[in-house]
Amino acid sequence: MGGMAEPPIPDTIAAVATAVAPGQGSVAIVRLSGPQAEAIGLQLFEAPGSQVWDSHRVLYGHVVDPANGERVDEALLLLMRAPRSFTRETVVELHCHGGVVAVRRVMELVLAAGARRALSGEFSQRAFLNGRLDLTRAEAISEMITARSRRSAQLAMAGIDGGLQRRITALREQLLDQLAELEARVDFEEDLPPLDGDAVAAAIQQVRIELEQLVAEAYQGELLRDGLRVAIVGRPNVGKSSLLNLLSQRERAIVTDLPGTTRDLLESELVLDGVPLTLLDTAGIRPTSDVVERLGIERSREALAAADAVLLLFDLSSGWTADDQQLRDLVPEGAALLVVGNKADLAAGDQAPADVAISALTGAGRDGLVARLLERCGASDVQGLQVALNARQRDLAATAAESLGRSLEAAAAQLPWDFWTIDLRAAVRSLGEIIGEEVSEAVLDRVFARFCIGK
Repeated sequence: MGGMAEPPIPDTIAAVATAVAPGQGSVAIVRLSGPQAEAIGLQLFEAPGSQVWDSHRVLYGHVVDPANGERVDEALLLLMRAPRSFTRETVVELHCHGGVVAVRRVMELVLAAGARRALSGEFSQRAFLNGRLDLTRAEAISEMITARSRRSAQLAMAGIDGGLQRRITALREQLLDQLAELEARVDFEEDLPPLDGDAVAAAIQQVRIELEQLVAEAYQGELLRDGLRVAIVGRPNVGKSSLLNLLSQRERAIVTDLPGTTRDLLESELVLDGVPLTLLDTAGIRPTSDVVERLGIERSREALAAADAVLLLFDLSSGWTADDQQLRDLVPEGAALLVVGNKADLAAGDQAPADVAISALTGAGRDGLVARLLERCGASDVQGLQVALNARQRDLAATAAESLGRSLEAAAAQLPWDFWTIDLRAAVRSLGEIIGEEVSEAVLDRVFARFCIGK
């Protein structure tokens, strides 16, 4: 009788693990991982003198072309033998000069020596498959790399430290405890003491409440990771560009007293109270015969349709007009709208219907505007987050909570124990998929495909 087939030996992968651009960055790293990594390093790297080739030591030398002995680059080599590496495979890093040409040459030699080019996230995927880290930690690494603010980096670091994994694991173990009690009664009820169904239902309900809280908090995490697109709209010459400059704290837009100055869509990236924002300064929307200005106005309308939030600016010194109302009617349903009255320093009377009044010229009202904008977008509580699910994790947590709801319905109907267990097992599977305990190869491919090359 034939034995079980041995798992395939992994090949050796390689990638440039640092950003590479002409004239940008003094050092670039070519990373290898797999069974042939050390052999490839020995083949391509010459270390002068009596340097010791050993794990977790840095060697100085040159990358050479074995075909002709040509020195390709002066470099450092770092060897990390398995399992003491990120992937738990043998890893070699070649620290070369930055730029493009040298790195490309080194990478070509590595591939010619037997490595293959790594896929997106393949190093992290191997770390997961080899038990180096769970799936939530792997995803948190990707989130750290793409963090757009200090607060989102802190949240990613909490995931790397295992905060999310510990919380999900604890909830899953609570469900497994209840599932074990229920399944024992299904098979051996006559041999066991009676089970307190109310206590089991209460334990399931508590896990459900915690999962629903995590799902609710996930939106805050998405704001920190993805940020908001905020369109500044208003009639010409109401101070849109001045407001953009005020919020971004630099001269990003041209400011004049002439209507129609902004002919194109201007974008400014900034962080307000930990939340990344892309501010879109739009051309003033008005009838015009100027072809270029019409194109800018059309882009303004497109930006308005795609924005998460809209700052509708009007001139307090002249009051709310029919044109302002027409702009308000253009705001898509569902977008967070904040009506901002500008030129408060010149206002003479009633500030209605402004949600907040500012002076883009003097800066008065800026802090209040920021607070109201984040509150209107549901981003005022991001500072209190300890952990936050990403979209994949949120959907699985929501599915688990729904499964627990159905299990509680079975409990309320006083159905037999085995009816309770059907959806309870489904919830356990969903939570297992969050941390990678129960996850398919196809799901892993989708998760790690979002990573950058070389990580």
